[in-house]
Amino acid sequence: MIRVVVVDDHELFRLGVIDTLEADGDLTVVGEAATAGEALRLARSELPDVLLLDLGLPDRSGLEVVEELARERAACRIVVLTVSEEDESLFRALEAGAAAYVVKGVERSELLHAVRSVVSGQRYVSPRLAADLLRRMAPGFAPATILASLSEREAAVLGGIARGETNREIGETLALSEKTVKHYVTNVLLKLNARNRVEAALIGRSILGRRTRS
Repeated sequence: MIRVVVVDDHELFRLGVIDTLEADGDLTVVGEAATAGEALRLARSELPDVLLLDLGLPDRSGLEVVEELARERAACRIVVLTVSEEDESLFRALEAGAAAYVVKGVERSELLHAVRSVVSGQRYVSPRLAADLLRRMAPGFAPATILASLSEREAAVLGGIARGETNREIGETLALSEKTVKHYVTNVLLKLNARNRVEAALIGRSILGRRTRS
């Protein structure tokens, strides 16, 4: 059973999300909150598998909740569920430690898929949001061309970035030092014209996903 805490200051929306989750057989809501303070308290006391979190909370930003739990190395995975479709909000949330970013108004199936994805160790961004972001980041985005520009080792490092791995984890997989991985990451960001690892991860998932399907 996947244990979830739902955090949103709009009661009717929060109750609707709870009903959606609990209608599914393998999800149970173990707590609900309307503020950042309550969210932190429940994350620490209930130890949920997933914290479903709005960014616009009345006492503190949801981003601060993400950052605080990341510093504590909390075991719960955070799914941001918000109205904001701004690139900056997406980047900040994922860089702070959120495992998924979903925009309010998504279909029930997508929300459930996001929750299950993060529990299985994956990161998730709404496909529409990711596609729009990629188009703005890289007009004329050509996966085959970008992939061809990467060396075999750079492509392997990009795969690790796309999976959300740290430099140390990538190094352990590829038998490389962290310093060497950092060098490859720098090269990958330059070749992808990506500003940060979040952008690189989005591009990497698109490239590698298409290669798998081809």
